[in-house]
Amino acid sequence: MGSARRVINNKMTIYLYTFASVIIVSLVSFIGVFALSFKEETLRKYIFLLISLAVGALLGDAFIHLIPEALEESTNGLTTSLLVIFGIIIFFILEKFLHWHHHGEDTHENHVTPTGKLILFSDAIHNFLDGVIIAASFLISIPVGIATTIAVILHEIPQEIGDFAVLIHSGYSRGRALWVNFLSAIFAIAGAIFLFLVGEFAQTLTGWFVPLASGGFIYIAMADLIPELNKTKEVKKSITQILAILLGVLAMAALTLLE
Repeated sequence: MGSARRVINNKMTIYLYTFASVIIVSLVSFIGVFALSFKEETLRKYIFLLISLAVGALLGDAFIHLIPEALEESTNGLTTSLLVIFGIIIFFILEKFLHWHHHGEDTHENHVTPTGKLILFSDAIHNFLDGVIIAASFLISIPVGIATTIAVILHEIPQEIGDFAVLIHSGYSRGRALWVNFLSAIFAIAGAIFLFLVGEFAQTLTGWFVPLASGGFIYIAMADLIPELNKTKEVKKSITQILAILLGVLAMAALTLLE
């Protein structure tokens, strides 16, 4: 009886941490409110710090938490390694698809609203996967779940600011842009619910989603964020970027002390 109670309490703890995390991640979509209070020049001046932290957090989470845990839980290291590679390729294909659509729309200056809708659609899918990944990470352990949540939040902050700007440019009012952006963000909650609903298949899905997510995190950091940082050539800013990346990695390393 005591053993069954401990199992129930453990599940409730996982559910509590997971849903608190995905709700916080969803609320990050309102970062656009704070972005409005800053001048564009100021925002551009300091956003590279957020991007740098996101790079360190994503790489740190992938290499320090997700991949080692996936390999530890896996019965076949080759399969896990291939899933990490497939995760990179999947995100590469997804980005190619989005670029093709953006290129087609950019040829028609008046057709800006579809760009906003595409951003919302792709964000909804991305946020759904974030929810699945966060839930899967908490099924591994609480510290791994926390590390993944922090990495997702640090990546989401600069992305949400950029998405908000795109929505405004696509013709949405500020209020509507915040609202529809939040609607796409709550798909993270749906992703977490989906993983928990599959029940007995959750462990199998965790074994697949975690390495795939690792590949996605690596791709986002290396293919999307670092090229943005490379646009800065100033020595002082470059040193600050490196320090911020290292801070993100160290933050992920520090979370191993909780395990």
